[in-house]
Amino acid sequence: MNKASVKTPLGNAIFEGDANGISKLYLTEEISETTSVSTPFLQEAKEQLQQYFSGELQQFDLKLNPQGTDFQKRVWQALQNIPYGKTASYMELAKKLGDPLAIRAVAAANGKNPLWILVPCHRVIGSDGSLTGYAGGLWRKKWLLDHEQPSKQQSLAL
Repeated sequence: MNKASVKTPLGNAIFEGDANGISKLYLTEEISETTSVSTPFLQEAKEQLQQYFSGELQQFDLKLNPQGTDFQKRVWQALQNIPYGKTASYMELAKKLGDPLAIRAVAAANGKNPLWILVPCHRVIGSDGSLTGYAGGLWRKKWLLDHEQPSKQQSLAL
């Protein structure tokens, strides 16, 4: 398993993966030196994450290999279909997966997403529009949603 890290506005992001793809991306508060990237896929992942934070990238194009149950993988795949700058509720996701009663299971799978930002679990909100739990903290979720607002992107371009 190869590792690389990159500093982001929300903390130090650590990538883990191998030739099969990125299996984990998580944040840490610890300040650590950026690991030397020996694989092209980790270098590409770092570059795309930096482009995301600079407002140049809205959709990641990386080989992903998250580890989880079949249901979790279906939920994580559905998360990738939520467009940049948009949100969806747990209820909407459950309906898209064919089982409107699976709201709690969808929420649990969302919470176990091992690919922070790459699989945009921050785009899932409560049915009433409220920000709901986020493993990275609600302040990070709010920051990410604000970052993805088109009006913010337009103001950066002026």
